Amino acid sequence: MEHTTAAVWLTEAARAAEQPGSGNLLRIVLIVMVVGCVLTAWFLLRGYRQKDD
Repeated sequence: MEHTTAAVWLTEAARAAEQPGSGNLLRIVLIVMVVGCVLTAWFLLRGYRQKDD
């Protein structure tokens, strides 16, 4: 196991951040989760509405 210094680790991390990764996929997953939560809340809470009959 080789030992790397903090400077080498930071350089490699900066280089990896420039490469395309799962950023777009993560954004899509988060957006779908938020929309799903809103739709689930609407579906569950619509039954608690007071009906004025």
